Amino acid sequence: MSAYRTVVVGTDGSPSSFRAVARAAAVAGACGARLVVACAYEPAEEARDVQRAQEMLGADAAGLDVASHAEDVLRSARQKAHEAGAVDVHPVAVVGPPVEALMDLARREQADLIVVGNRGLNTLKGRLLGSVPSDVTRRSEIDVLVVHTTG
Repeated sequence: MSAYRTVVVGTDGSPSSFRAVARAAAVAGACGARLVVACAYEPAEEARDVQRAQEMLGADAAGLDVASHAEDVLRSARQKAHEAGAVDVHPVAVVGPPVEALMDLARREQADLIVVGNRGLNTLKGRLLGSVPSDVTRRSEIDVLVVHTTG
């Protein structure tokens, strides 16, 4: 098996997603690979849309926030990635749903590894509606590392 050259990981700013970033950074650092850290978001038409989503979804609203939040998340993720051993880190804010954003970004960046956390993998909602880790592993044509990020 050859070393990975480009690793893609997604984050929504949650503590569990930052654990996936740290693991992806460790793998990228060990392989001398480029690490692409993505934060997907859906642009809100108006500030009240974001407020309404946060009130309704609580912590699950992180992926629905505006671009400025995504940039804040990426600054934190980049720092965590450097602390975990990655040297070549490229943060990218991507418009769209998380699964599609990760898959498109992995294709564009010619990644050979996608790293996702296991959040939502074993929940009822995840089983009924799908989850980022299950959808990515099902659809990916490259290696996927699912990191145990939940308690």
